[in-house]
Amino acid sequence: MRNVNVNSIGEYIREQREQAKISMRQLAQSAGVSNPYLSQIERGLRKPSADILQQIAKGLRISAEALYVQAGILEDRPADSGVRSALLADPQLSERQKQVLVEIYESFRRENAADAKTGADTEADDPAELTVGSPGAEAEVLEAVLAAEAEAEAEAEAEAKAKAAAKAGAQPAGDAQTVPKNRPDSASD
Repeated sequence: MRNVNVNSIGEYIREQREQAKISMRQLAQSAGVSNPYLSQIERGLRKPSADILQQIAKGLRISAEALYVQAGILEDRPADSGVRSALLADPQLSERQKQVLVEIYESFRRENAADAKTGADTEADDPAELTVGSPGAEAEVLEAVLAAEAEAEAEAEAEAKAKAAAKAGAQPAGDAQTVPKNRPDSASD
């Protein structure tokens, strides 16, 4: 394991909290820790346990693994050539974007590993063709990110509609049964 820098995990948690626009009090409440304890973690005065990091990750709605790596509890995966850690450390990306990109990256790695085991040809015979700077890789990643974001938005929208329907006392739109009204093709005269 790497040497833990207590300050860096606290700074990282504070950055993630500020990016998510969550107050320290809100995070403390959703993570189930006291406000003073969270403040001490963020200021680098306390080293949080793995359990506390997991609770904080849940409150921030980010991967606990990202916090574990940042805190030095987990080693960064050495075979990822730094791509995964670079994505997780990029301050310009939201946590959702980081997770989507890491998932896409890992799925490409799994696919390539499976192809290597079976000896199957991949779309790119030369691994250099799928580097980050190549047009094909950028288009695939962009397409996957857009699809994932659209899926997340659709899920959030469906959830919001279901909550609104539940508040109104009505059935969610997908559960209601409709009866056809005077369809021209079903009329029998």
